Amino acid sequence: MKENRIVVTGGSGMVGKSLKDIMPNAIYLSSSDYNLTSEKGVSQMYYDIKPTTVIHLAAKVGGIIDNINKPYNYFTDNVLMDTLLIDYARKNQVERFIGMLSTCIYPDKVEEYPMTEQMIHNGPPTPTNFSYGYAKRCLAVQIDACNKEYGTKYQYLTPCNLYGEYDKFGENSHFVASLIKKIIIADRNGEENIELFGTGNPLRQYMYSHDLARVIKQCIDDDITDSFNVATKENLSIKEITEIVLDAIQPNNVKGFNFDTSKPDGQYRKDVSTSKMETIIPGFKFTPLIDGIKETYGMVVSSNII
Repeated sequence: MKENRIVVTGGSGMVGKSLKDIMPNAIYLSSSDYNLTSEKGVSQMYYDIKPTTVIHLAAKVGGIIDNINKPYNYFTDNVLMDTLLIDYARKNQVERFIGMLSTCIYPDKVEEYPMTEQMIHNGPPTPTNFSYGYAKRCLAVQIDACNKEYGTKYQYLTPCNLYGEYDKFGENSHFVASLIKKIIIADRNGEENIELFGTGNPLRQYMYSHDLARVIKQCIDDDITDSFNVATKENLSIKEITEIVLDAIQPNNVKGFNFDTSKPDGQYRKDVSTSKMETIIPGFKFTPLIDGIKETYGMVVSSNII
């Protein structure tokens, strides 16, 4: 039987580390191993490792302000990386390719929510993540085109917003990681309130990174090749999420929060349908938000990373 050599790009990131906890025998790559925005780097990776399966998690990601200020970098780096990895996977007869998208690919506004997989191209992405959103749409288009023209069984998963103990807790961190850090620092300083961007009204689905890792592993184990959204049904406002995080952490000094409405909100809502996933992986249980926050906070405290 042919050995299944699984390569995970973005192996040092949040989802990569979560995946490593349950798939320790895969090969996990970071940006220090190969330059995946370079044809030479991608070609060398396939030559050196000869993978049969590629789980592509690597991406240039960042917060709203960074996306607004560096649209060219977000588009170019992601398009180069995705295009080269898929093309060389096909050329090297890689059997399975799983690409990771983002709900940022979906239109800024639609007439009906939650958004289904068929609605990706029903309008432009939100202006605050426009370049990144289009770059990730290109990944979906390329995988669908490759399957149609060459008969490959490549797929993409579109997860909602993520959080977890392996997130970055510095610059360009995701919202929940940034919020946890802000609360910890404010609490140490004896502050009673924290300040957040926007109005607190935008709605978000949030998923524990370990849950996405379990979905990826199940796709490999059960030979699932469909492309689908991966998200919880829960769609909460930023204000409600902040309240849950405060409840999970139970800080000594911080009691509340204020919103700076002069700062941007980002996309108001982008909740996606879970119907297709429920058909493909029936009965999948997501980690409740408060439980995942407690796990994340516990790791942050025990590891002294803030």
